[in-house]
Parts: sequence; structure tokens; C-alpha cells
Amino acid sequence: MIFGEKLKTERNKKDWSQEELAEKLFVSRQSVSKWENGQNYPSIEIIIKISDLFGVTIDELLRSDEELTKKVIKESRKLAHPKLKFLFDVFVIAGIMLLVIKLCVLFLNKVTALEISLSGGSFFWNFGSLILMVGGGIGSSILKEKYKKE
Repeated sequence: MIFGEKLKTERNKKDWSQEELAEKLFVSRQSVSKWENGQNYPSIEIIIKISDLFGVTIDELLRSDEELTKKVIKESRKLAHPKLKFLFDVFVIAGIMLLVIKLCVLFLNKVTALEISLSGGSFFWNFGSLILMVGGGIGSSILKEKYKKE
């Protein structure tokens, strides 16, 4: 039995309309209709709520429909490494910020009488931004490839 049929069967057992089920799940009646007709699938959070409402296991709901199972697996992979992805994004942004600061200081030194010096050593200012941006980009790329393989 596919998910939509299972949902409709369980809803009818409770003698609920699509509107009543939608209210209990905090979604629109059209969403319930699309799920029952196989035009769309709910998120994993909604699947958990459906499981609780009808007293069926999540396994019963997921295994009833191969496409729904694939969708849930795909969604879960997107959430697999959000903190690591954020860290790589921070590296790239920090590298861009270092580069912008250096370029602004060089520009100000060139067009004004100011002599602003950058503390931290020439290696840091010459290669720090590059290392951060390349490191963040490579890390993000590796993470993306790992996500594709899973």
C-alpha cells in the first residue's frame, strides 16, 4: 500500500475529513489531498505527527511507499553535516574579510598621506585570506561530494 492510500485509510478509520486532519497537522486541506493522491509527500516532521495521530509506526508509513522513503533519506542527508558546512562557510567569509581589509589599507596608503601598517606579519596578510578561502572551498567541496555519494 502506498503512503497516500495508507493515510486515507487511517483518516477514514478515525472518521476525519481532510480538513480535520489538516487542522490537527497545522497544514492546509490541499496538502492532505495532495498526499492522499500521491502528488506530493509530507516532511519528516509531519510524518512523525501522522504516526502519533494514527498510532502507527513511522516504519509502516515510510515502507509503504518507496518514493517517500527516498525523499526522507534525501532530506536527512541534507541535514547530516550542517555545522561542518557552516564552519567552511565561515572560513571563506573570514578569508574574504581579510582580503577586503588588506585591499582597503593598501588603497588608503596609496591615495592618502596615511601610513597604515597591518600588524600580524606579512605572511598572514599575504596568504591568510588565500588559505582560509581555499581551505573553506575545498572542505565544502569534499562535504558536497560525500553528500552525493551517500
